[in-house]
Amino acid sequence: MKNRILITIVAFCSLLHWNCTDLEEERLDESEFGGQAELVSGSIAPAYGYVSRVWLHTRYFGLQLLAADEGILPFRGGTDWFDGGKFIATHAHTPTPTNDLIGDSWNEVTTNISRTLAAIEVLAPLAENGDNEAQGALHEMRALRAYLNILLLDSWGVVLRKESSAELSEVLRGQDAVDYIESELLAVVDVINATRAPGRMTQAAVWGLLARLHLNAAVYRDPYGTPNFSTEDMDEVIRYTDNIINSGNFALSPEYFDLFNDDNNSNPELIFALDQRGQLEDEHSRWAYWSIAGDMFPRPESPRADGTDGPAFTSDFIQTWFDAYGATDPAEADARFYQRNTLIPDAQLQDFENREKLIATETENSFYCINPNDFEMDRGILRGIQWGPRKGDDGAFLTCGGGEVRIYPVQLTRGSGPDRDVAYVNHTLDIDFTNEGSLHNKGYRCSKYQFSRTSPDGNDFSSVDLVLMRLAEIYLMRAEAKLRNGDAAGALADVNAVRTSRTARPEQTPEALTSMDLDILFRERGFELYWEGFRRGDQIRFGKYEDSWTEKTNTDVNKRLFPIPQSAVDAASGIDGFLEQNPGY
Repeated sequence: MKNRILITIVAFCSLLHWNCTDLEEERLDESEFGGQAELVSGSIAPAYGYVSRVWLHTRYFGLQLLAADEGILPFRGGTDWFDGGKFIATHAHTPTPTNDLIGDSWNEVTTNISRTLAAIEVLAPLAENGDNEAQGALHEMRALRAYLNILLLDSWGVVLRKESSAELSEVLRGQDAVDYIESELLAVVDVINATRAPGRMTQAAVWGLLARLHLNAAVYRDPYGTPNFSTEDMDEVIRYTDNIINSGNFALSPEYFDLFNDDNNSNPELIFALDQRGQLEDEHSRWAYWSIAGDMFPRPESPRADGTDGPAFTSDFIQTWFDAYGATDPAEADARFYQRNTLIPDAQLQDFENREKLIATETENSFYCINPNDFEMDRGILRGIQWGPRKGDDGAFLTCGGGEVRIYPVQLTRGSGPDRDVAYVNHTLDIDFTNEGSLHNKGYRCSKYQFSRTSPDGNDFSSVDLVLMRLAEIYLMRAEAKLRNGDAAGALADVNAVRTSRTARPEQTPEALTSMDLDILFRERGFELYWEGFRRGDQIRFGKYEDSWTEKTNTDVNKRLFPIPQSAVDAASGIDGFLEQNPGY
């Protein structure tokens, strides 16, 4: 069975002239899901499993994050994360068709589409012969293929329609692309599994995809113009989001960060997620570790687990929080901004505020002790000096005896900047592409996802499901549709339903808003959905993608879509007009 799936995918890539990844090396098949599975589950496992490759930090996730105003990844200290300038160009909106971040992202999405087709070709004859389980799985694969085509449409303005590996794909754009995706979703929405299953495509997930499609349809029809949000599209958004909200199958999570913890698979807010739970070797915690300091070791029981000093929040995005809450620190006003977990027991240990006096302030007793399994780093938006375990010259964590580890203010040892070995990890607001602004400590960091306790190094065997659709997004889509249809009161109610639901830490539960307009709604989507891959699309839909922020000043509307990778265009060059490059590249 594995060979049949692989052969189908390879043939598919060849016929389409895609530049697919090395499937022999990257294949995620049924054996990796816990043993040789039977035919139906074995056919869908590669398609579901490969979603983790699509949403890798240095693939589609990074592409969405860094092109928007929420994330930036400079050349850290002149030593880390340059990678041919692909991250810098993506943030500055100056990419070329040979940009590897864009090319790798395209390859992962198109390879995943090929896996859905491979599954469909296995399942369709079984379903025709009356196999009910195969029929249900077939519906899921059509829905998953539609989801992946939405990703293509959103980022490159194209959809690839193909029903057999023996034929060439048809490239669709604009209204044709929207119509095709809608037809695929409508074909399964009333027959697909209606039971809640966050790791699988279900009726609620299809409703959510239909809502997303109609919410963005005006942009997809005319990606370079001013979107015309029709009443009909917004009514459809409201209809599908009503279905989910009124189903009673989902509930907003009182603790915001529970949505991104090891045990989030059972969280009732999740509608569609990548089911990980420590089964696949290639399951990852990269959304957790990519941003945090390279000198932070969030799992003292796993010495290999550390951060990478990757992207940080832009100061522009952080400023939206400060502007919203005025004189009140957003960490005190909004449970989504920050959750403090490193509870330093002695007030004297917290006196590390003056960066110039740090070395003089630390004493031999400037630490506290904790069981390695009990240490949990802070979550949300990390600022200032961080606390964590520290390693000695022998590479082992410093201990207190009795199996406990010492928790210190984290020292800055990574990189080659002037702060190395003489200061602490002190995350500052300002970050840019200058030498000073690119140092390893620069920028507030994102610790939204828990660093999984089942992952020894953050790369493998994570148990944190990657959240791809949840109830809060559904409320916010309905709010936007209502607002664009003139119902500001209804939009306000939906936004407040989300804000006031985070009650696990009552002192940080955001207060209900008293008014609503498009700017406030855009801001609220940023507060609720940051670091989840939505911001770029939101900026385009709300008319803010041509604004300037941090190191981005390009106002070219052609940059709303990424260039189709040159390798893909070249591979299709023998077919006249098959895959034409997007305007502006």
